[in-house]
Amino acid sequence: MTDAFQAAQRAAGVIAAKHRGDFAGAEALLASFPDEAGKTRGFCLLAELALSLVRTHTGQSMDELVQELTLLMESVELPPGAEAA
Repeated sequence: MTDAFQAAQRAAGVIAAKHRGDFAGAEALLASFPDEAGKTRGFCLLAELALSLVRTHTGQSMDELVQELTLLMESVELPPGAEAA
């Protein structure tokens, strides 16, 4: 398995830990990335894979999905003090 896919798996673990309320685990996983570039590549690959999975199920183009995601992100308000991990 390549470094990029290992980083994407780690990124998925961060998201899974956060969603099950394991914030310390999510922080530990974030800290385990060897550097910022690796973290960025991991989350980027994870996003591409997730969007490809959604595209397969919806039949939408990648452009349509990105546009829909952008509109959704514009409408989301994080609670005060919340950070996206």
